[in-house]
Amino acid sequence: MPIKITIIKSRLSYRIGVLILLTLLLLAASAWGLCAGSIKLSFSEIIDAMNSGVGVARQIVWDIRLPRVILCAIVGAALALSGAILQGIMRNPLASPNIIGVTSGGGLAAVLILVVFPAYSQYLVWAAFGGALTAALAIYLVAWNHGAQPIKLILSGVAISSLLGAAITAILLFNPERVIGVLDFSVGSLSSCSWSHLKSIWPYALSGGILALLGARDLNIIALGDEVATGLGQRVELSRFIFLAVAALLAASAVSVVGLLGFVGLVAPHMIRIIIGADFRWLMPGCAIFGAALLITCDTIGRLVMAPLELPAGVIMALIGPPFFLWLLKTRLKHET
Repeated sequence: MPIKITIIKSRLSYRIGVLILLTLLLLAASAWGLCAGSIKLSFSEIIDAMNSGVGVARQIVWDIRLPRVILCAIVGAALALSGAILQGIMRNPLASPNIIGVTSGGGLAAVLILVVFPAYSQYLVWAAFGGALTAALAIYLVAWNHGAQPIKLILSGVAISSLLGAAITAILLFNPERVIGVLDFSVGSLSSCSWSHLKSIWPYALSGGILALLGARDLNIIALGDEVATGLGQRVELSRFIFLAVAALLAASAVSVVGLLGFVGLVAPHMIRIIIGADFRWLMPGCAIFGAALLITCDTIGRLVMAPLELPAGVIMALIGPPFFLWLLKTRLKHET
């Protein structure tokens, strides 16, 4: 008994330590994001600008970099949590919002608003959520056959994602005069983000994040398998659908402001699962923190690599994501053979 208690305490201390280190990583990434850019600012200049500074430094920090860093953190956390939920309910580390079509659903609705119905842009977040949820429903219905098996959900999601991606391309082709306006949106950019964008999404991202954290115990039960979960009193199909809706809300809140940003929801959950384990009570907060730090870092790299020009954060993530996905796929195939 004392040995078991010691092991539990050691594991608890390790996980708390990991979360503390991840928080420090997030703070470091945020500080870098505030200091770095075509105009470099020292940390002391950042502090002065945030307290009582005037002039160019204050304008750069308050009007440009601070809302951008905060928005990066919110979007990164939302996408990472969405990915963790999808991987949990599908019991597959290859699942993520962009791969199974949830992001594309929100993206299609947002592109329709931006290109075809610009007068209704104030409803962009709701439109993106409706599109993401509709995509999630379509995935669920296509995969349904006396229950929605995880592998069927993934395959249905990949097919629907391709279909929605083609629809987005068609809309842009038929409206060439507005392509420039949504080009950043189509590749996942934060270059035009401001406090107004932050105000528009934080309630939805916060609501989805709270629901994700509160659902950690249920995700742990679902991870045991459908038969075991049912035996423990879990209504598996209902829970899976509810979590799918929460994942759609998180992905939609991100898509509505930064566009089709991929692979954060794939990379962050898997990396944290390797470090902290598969317990969703710890995996969820770890994913949120790491996802925030990851997107801030990618966005900052994009601002620096070709300064004063910018590479969208989505491009940087696209350079990281596919190799990671292939490595993950290869590793999974090795385990199955």
